[in-house]
Amino acid sequence: MTERVIPPDGLSDDEIRDIFVKSKRIAVVGMSRDPQKPANYVPRYLISRGYIVFPVNPSASEILGLKSYRSLLELDAVVDVVDVFRPSEEVLSVAEQALKIRPKVFWMQEGIYNEAASRLLASNGIKVVWNRCMMREHMRLLSSGK
Repeated sequence: MTERVIPPDGLSDDEIRDIFVKSKRIAVVGMSRDPQKPANYVPRYLISRGYIVFPVNPSASEILGLKSYRSLLELDAVVDVVDVFRPSEEVLSVAEQALKIRPKVFWMQEGIYNEAASRLLASNGIKVVWNRCMMREHMRLLSSGK
């Protein structure tokens, strides 16, 4: 199997920092109940930094004490960011849902990239981030001492 090369998303540190500063409400698609998985500890970190997280996982009714939604279309709140922890090949369907709820940002976690989803969202005015960890980027750009 050949290693898939993910192109850079082309966003500057200032653009990424701006996302964190201007965004407070984050829907996490694929959020996990398992505290050992990034799809659990990354949103837990974001919550600890004051962000409001909405778990999206069709197989959970609650994660970290928060109501879990079956899909983005079930959300009863406006979100600034859709943060995706799903395999790259599943991202296009998530992007199609996201288009209906119009977040400002669609963020694919580290190792995740779907070109068709990126094009669809960007052509509709949604900023797209890929192959970056929200926790790692927040720590790198906004932790004290930086």
